[in-house]
Amino acid sequence: MSTDPSAGLPTSGSAAPAADGVSAGFDLRHHGDAEVRGADADLTDLAVNVRAGTPPDWLKARIAASLDGLAAYPDGRAAREAVAACHGLPVGRVLLTAGAAEAFVLLARAIAAQRPVVVHPQFTEPEAALRDAGHTVERVILDERSGFRLAPDAVPEDADLVVIGNPTNPTSVLHPADALAGLARPGRTLVVDEAFMDAVPGERESLADRTDVPGLVVLRSLTKTWGLAGLRIGYVLAEPDTVAALERVQPLWPVSSPALTAAEACCAPPALAEAARAADRTAADRAHLADRLAELTTVRVCGPAAGPFLLIHLPGAAATRTRLRELGFAVRRGDTFPGLGPDWLRIAVRDRATTDRFVIALAKAIAESDA
Repeated sequence: MSTDPSAGLPTSGSAAPAADGVSAGFDLRHHGDAEVRGADADLTDLAVNVRAGTPPDWLKARIAASLDGLAAYPDGRAAREAVAACHGLPVGRVLLTAGAAEAFVLLARAIAAQRPVVVHPQFTEPEAALRDAGHTVERVILDERSGFRLAPDAVPEDADLVVIGNPTNPTSVLHPADALAGLARPGRTLVVDEAFMDAVPGERESLADRTDVPGLVVLRSLTKTWGLAGLRIGYVLAEPDTVAALERVQPLWPVSSPALTAAEACCAPPALAEAARAADRTAADRAHLADRLAELTTVRVCGPAAGPFLLIHLPGAAATRTRLRELGFAVRRGDTFPGLGPDWLRIAVRDRATTDRFVIALAKAIAESDA
């Protein structure tokens, strides 16, 4: 499918190569943190999808204690074993990375793909990394009219590298695991970005523990649920040969000792139980946000949603976003995502009190735009 970057709705068609220059009109390097930097750091942050109030005190204490060992080179064996045990996998299927974003760079360098395809709208770093590595990238654009859900025949049959998010950023769509597993083909690397899967109650539809899907690569992040974006810790789950290929293009000691400590701690049973409780709270808070947004007649909420964020369509969203900043709130612009346009915004899920304050500000911003 192809898309006009200035349009609100994608149009049907075949997978299309991304153009040179500014990636066919989309700034693939723009991310939510750009909304809350410098003087904007005091804004109420609904642009970044890191869970509020994190990291918890117990995790900060574990990380702080690891600083006594900074004179030694990082040793990732214990953390790697903890991740493997968490998913019931052999250690040889795990690679620790400096955040999930590093994994996209490693894949772009290590996988000799001839026809890589990225399914959009989604996190834009996979395409950016592939392009930086010299690949010509094709986009499959999912349509709002189908709920941004993947059609079985959307991906070209001869695509040898396919990247898709689950749940997908920014649409918050959770694709069925069997549908994604059905994308596997002989000779194809299937990359499923599960950076937000631990925010889904029960991690339903996860492929992380699957070893029966050929060519499957699952990416996970510990930065969202645990508030570790500044520490950079994630991991890859894949066949041992793929892990070895990625490790060969990875710098030495890519993950710091404090990040390794965090990975080990976050995979322990008490942490997993805490993450499960947080996922349940997020789901309830997301439902509250969706209900409040539904009170605004010009706002269209995309759903059903499964991630810790909502995607909304709002005519004049660019001007509304600017006014929201004046009212103290930062939200994520949508026009940097292929398949979306200037009338889209992504809103992080927060506690109900914050949501209520935000909806009052949003209603005010919309009314002023319409006046």
